[in-house]
Amino acid sequence: MMTGVGRPQFSAVVECANAARQLGGHVWADGGVRHPRDVALALCAGASNVMIGSWFAGTYESPGDLLRDRDDQPYKESYGMASKRAVAARTSADSPYDQARKASKQLLSFYRDLGGSFRGLDARIPREMDRKGRDALGLLAEADLRLAALFRRQNQPEVAVPVLVEVVKLMTPAQPQGRKAYQSLIELGFVDTEFKSSAPSGN
Repeated sequence: MMTGVGRPQFSAVVECANAARQLGGHVWADGGVRHPRDVALALCAGASNVMIGSWFAGTYESPGDLLRDRDDQPYKESYGMASKRAVAARTSADSPYDQARKASKQLLSFYRDLGGSFRGLDARIPREMDRKGRDALGLLAEADLRLAALFRRQNQPEVAVPVLVEVVKLMTPAQPQGRKAYQSLIELGFVDTEFKSSAPSGN
C-alpha cells in the first residue's frame, strides 16, 4: 500500500493538522482522493474530514444533468473547482471593469516580482519595471474610478466607497486619480473635510 509520505497532499495535511491541533482547530483534507486508501491516509495524517466530491458526482442525488454515452450508459460530468472550466464558470459573470482590475493587479504584481529579481544586479531593469508598474497602477486606478462611478449610478454607495478608498490608497491624493476619488467620497457624504493640495502658509 502506498503511504503517500513525502507527497505534497499527505505532507500538507500532516503539517496543517499539527498546526491546527496546537490552536484547538481542525482541518479538512481536500483534493487528491482517487482511491479508498486516500481517505484513510488523510484521516491518519490528522484530518478531521475528507472532501470526496468526485466519488458522489455521478449519483442521482448530485446536481447536474444526467447524460448518456454512445453505449447508452448514464454518466454525469464532474470537474474540480481548480480546473480551467470551473474558473471560467466562476468568472463568466465578471464585468469588464472587474476583469480590467484583475488584469491590472496581475500586471503590477508581475512587474514588482521582475524588478525585485534584478535589484542589485542590473539597475536598468528595476527602473523599467518600476515605470511599467506605475503605468499598471494608473490603469488599476482608472478601472476603479469607472467601477465606482457605475456603482454610484446604480445607487450603491456602500460598494462604491471601498473602491474609491482603494484608489486613494493606491495613488495618494497627490495624484489626479486620488484627488478625484477623494472628491467622490465627499460627494457621497463618507468624508466631510475638503482636501487642499498645499498647506496654508504660516505667519
